[in-house]
Amino acid sequence: MSTATALPLFAGRGFRVSYDGLAADNVYSADSRHVHYAIVSGAHAGARGEAACQWQQLSEGVYAISWQEADGATVVHVDDFVGGRSLAWFTAADGSFHRMQGPLRVL
Repeated sequence: MSTATALPLFAGRGFRVSYDGLAADNVYSADSRHVHYAIVSGAHAGARGEAACQWQQLSEGVYAISWQEADGATVVHVDDFVGGRSLAWFTAADGSFHRMQGPLRVL
């Protein structure tokens, strides 16, 4: 979990993830414990908020990050901040499940 002494590469930074049918902006707090999210395109566009997040470094520059949104939606990312790729699993508040992958870029 996010108990490591060193901060992750994403701490205090913002990123856009672009998947087939959905794009979102994720801005992480300087202490890496919260994410501000905004879905900017796709069926869930307009959803936004802040959530506590947890993370685990998997390898150099690659992190698993998870959070639960205010409406109950759950999100798990495996983000490669060096290679610029994101894998995500998202269960929306309506129960629909989405597996996504695509580019990750700095905002």
